[in-house]
Amino acid sequence: MNVLFNLPSRENALFRDEIDKTIKDVLDSGYYLLGAHVKAFEQEFADYCSVQHCVSVGNGTDALEIALRALGVRRGDEVITVANAGCYATTACNLIGAVPVYVDVSESDLLLDINKVNAAASPITRCVVATHLYGQAVDVPALRDALDQAGHSDVTILEDCAQAHGAMMHGRMVGGLGDVATFSFYPTKNLGALGDGGAIVSNNEQTAQTCMQLRQYGWQGKYESTLPLGRNSRLDELQAAILRVKLKALPTLNARRQQAAAYLQQHCHGIVEVVTHASPAYVGHLFVVRHPQRQLIRDELAYHGIATDIHYPVLDTDQPAMQMQPFRSMGLDRSIAATAEIFSLPCYAGITDDELEHIGKVFDLYIAKMV
Repeated sequence: MNVLFNLPSRENALFRDEIDKTIKDVLDSGYYLLGAHVKAFEQEFADYCSVQHCVSVGNGTDALEIALRALGVRRGDEVITVANAGCYATTACNLIGAVPVYVDVSESDLLLDINKVNAAASPITRCVVATHLYGQAVDVPALRDALDQAGHSDVTILEDCAQAHGAMMHGRMVGGLGDVATFSFYPTKNLGALGDGGAIVSNNEQTAQTCMQLRQYGWQGKYESTLPLGRNSRLDELQAAILRVKLKALPTLNARRQQAAAYLQQHCHGIVEVVTHASPAYVGHLFVVRHPQRQLIRDELAYHGIATDIHYPVLDTDQPAMQMQPFRSMGLDRSIAATAEIFSLPCYAGITDDELEHIGKVFDLYIAKMV
């Protein structure tokens, strides 16, 4: 049996008739940008996240850049973040000219170590990007308290929710925990479009208004640009219509991811170290494990037809492009150690019970005897 890493086409097949119908409706409408479906999706997604405002954009990276600009981050300002999350927040900082400041992660979940943040803050720190990595949730309220107690109440918090649609922390949905939050709707995300897409959510009306202007040339009104550094980053009507269809099913899709992750955890526990543990704060975007003999295990899994991947194989600080960019690093021992050991197993809404059982049997019969 071959178990591929992620097949969003299986998930989309569940909604094929409804997606076909909504695509036809958009085509027949003749309105393809910033129309009724975009407005409806923005309201529905804001309601889902329990926030007041949602501004849709072209992709998740644009969402990060625009949100940082809306928070007042400018060239030369510092943004605290992690180095193990795929370089997305770093890319947004580079586009603005901000300086990323990297802090280490927690040993258990590889999320931002809140206890490291205050030591990294400086007089020019403007924002902390809290990345909800792998479908897990950073404790943003605790981060806010830590910053405030250290006298950094002026430092804003941006939640990067690109891998955590629907994750909960203290009974609250991610996206409404910080000052602003960003999402990606890349096809493999928990809420995925049939192409690129992104969104920015916030409870702050001025932040949302600034984001709305920045996504379209800085326009206050049509052809009237009043805000500098605007761009063209719009979610199209087709993607918005498709996301509306799938948003209704997101709790069910997340539940399936969590079920798959719980099964994998049961069969991997004690053989490899599981990073992503089942909890309301984890929505199964990725199922991540680690082991010093990573390549040996991946090769054995591949022999049995099971695809794996590494999220992520290179820290931001080690990317060749970053050698030409300014940054600060506060000591990343845990991040470095994890990068040499982590790998991800197939875990997505469309994975079948037979495929999960195959992974479990391979771990029980082969991997357990190797390590």
